[in-house]
Amino acid sequence: MLVDLRIQNYALIESLELRPSAQLNIITGETGAGKSIMLGAIGLLLGNRADSKLLFNTTKKCVIEGQFDISSYQLQDIFEAEDLDYDAQCILRREIAPTGKSRAFVNDTPVTVETLRKIGANLMDIHSQHDTLLLGDPVFQLNLIDLYAGLVPTRTQYGTAFRQYRKLAADLKTLEDQVVQANKELDYHSFLLNELEEARLDGEDQETLEQELKELEHAEEIKLKLGYALQSLSEGEYCATAALKETSIMLGQIAAYSEGARQLKERVDSCLIELRDVADEAEQAQQRTEADPLRLDEIQQRLTLLYNLQRKHQVRDLPALLLVREELRQKVGSVLNLDKEISRLRRDAEGALATVNKRAAHLSEQRRRAFPQFEKELAGLLFDLGMPNARLLVQHSTGQPATSGTDVISLLFTANRGAQPQTLSKAASGGEFSRLMLCVKYLLADKTALPTIVFDEIDTGISGEIAVKVGRMMQQMAKKHQLVAISHLPQMAAAGDAHFYVFKEDRADRTISRIRRLTEEERIREIAQMISGARVSENAVQSARELLALRGESDLVAA
Repeated sequence: MLVDLRIQNYALIESLELRPSAQLNIITGETGAGKSIMLGAIGLLLGNRADSKLLFNTTKKCVIEGQFDISSYQLQDIFEAEDLDYDAQCILRREIAPTGKSRAFVNDTPVTVETLRKIGANLMDIHSQHDTLLLGDPVFQLNLIDLYAGLVPTRTQYGTAFRQYRKLAADLKTLEDQVVQANKELDYHSFLLNELEEARLDGEDQETLEQELKELEHAEEIKLKLGYALQSLSEGEYCATAALKETSIMLGQIAAYSEGARQLKERVDSCLIELRDVADEAEQAQQRTEADPLRLDEIQQRLTLLYNLQRKHQVRDLPALLLVREELRQKVGSVLNLDKEISRLRRDAEGALATVNKRAAHLSEQRRRAFPQFEKELAGLLFDLGMPNARLLVQHSTGQPATSGTDVISLLFTANRGAQPQTLSKAASGGEFSRLMLCVKYLLADKTALPTIVFDEIDTGISGEIAVKVGRMMQQMAKKHQLVAISHLPQMAAAGDAHFYVFKEDRADRTISRIRRLTEEERIREIAQMISGARVSENAVQSARELLALRGESDLVAA
């Protein structure tokens, strides 16, 4: 519900504030006084395109702000989806700078115009005489039937099942695509894996093989040099061990007289033991070292295989090659696992589709049951509004499961006896469509919490008793929903709980548009002027009083 509307620096409006009633608000005024300008400002507040050319003062920014009570609208999910803090009192604000730059705010938080539009669509519904798009939209028509028949919970259950099925179907399609791609690569991966398996890499030590290769390639040189070393160590006439032994004897002869000589002898003896060990190991190494062409060729082939595999898989060592082999094992094995997962997902998707079809059939049956009563009630309301031959038919067909079910509907309308019902865009004139839309919203008023509805001259093309009935219908709607109606008819003006008058005020430099809420006496005068024109007669004043009295009688009847 709109609590407060403020407009500053927009078109002919320098500054304007509107505090509407919670029920039916009537706005009247002379043509060109600024009623449509107000609607344009409200449109900006709801996310319409901004234009700096519409600024009252081109050196200042335009600000349009609306405060709403949204406690009954259940909009928490929308606020959460847009990452906004929710509060029962919501303030929308739109600012247009002289440069043309536009900014939007929800509860003082900057938002995009698209976000403003999403939230605003749930707060206000501006209905003009030529607003045929909404009622002609198949999605709106289906929502209309579901709201009328009280099927929103049933449709929600169907929607949950449909989303579950669609997710399973999407997962299945993704997995099937993976299998197709995996099968294309399976032969290649299997070839690579077989190549690595046949290489018998487990337990292999590449560094040991490389070291053995070096020894075999230089076996003769190693054997020769070890022989030279043995000669120097222990086998020659002047070998190292003989020299050290002679040194030990000499130091031993004087060890009894010199503590230093004794220590030196011990160190020489230790070196002699180590040197003999070195000589023994060198001799063993020399004996072991033999040229082995067969083993050399075997190691060369083995290492060549390892090097080629590492280059092929772009790795540097054997552990990395083992990781490649494990990855290939997983890729080849995953194809079989994917087949099992596909079988499971296919069963789940088929079960989910069965649930979708079952719930869709139930939803469709409930909708079809509501068609006759919906058509009958609309025909009765249209009859009351001076359209005795009007008929609205629900054309129905079924298709594949979709977000809203399997039903495809189209509302067909005719206002003339004997004429074949057609789609709304072809069959309804502006005035007829306005009354039809009013009847539709009247039916919905008892079914759901509607946003603030703004009717822009919905009374075009009607007068007399029909206008009174339209007013009473809007009064009934306004008992549960806030309405704002711009009207030129006295019968409509008299139906409102609050009456606002839009007028122009001429200043020395320019004309500005203003609005004020009329007192009871001012209302009588304004309605009388709407009846008789500028020269108000006593009869017109009396008629105005009678029309206002009818408003009170309708309230008593409703009570």
